Amino acid sequence: MADIESARTTFGKFDVNGDGFVTADEFKAAMAAMGDPFVTGPVADAVIAAKDADGDGLLSFDEFWASLNK
Repeated sequence: MADIESARTTFGKFDVNGDGFVTADEFKAAMAAMGDPFVTGPVADAVIAAKDADGDGLLSFDEFWASLNK
């Protein structure tokens, strides 16, 4: 099981605008900032979609946390 405080810190790196959700664009930009320029738009869309439990196209912290604890 992941540490929730570490997970919140990591989630915050992706949630650039601080609205509580990570978009595919935010995910792509964060990955590039962390040194992975190979995450394309379609890859980012697929990653968000795979973890997006409610199908709204956004990754909430609860969805992120749940994906860490699978």
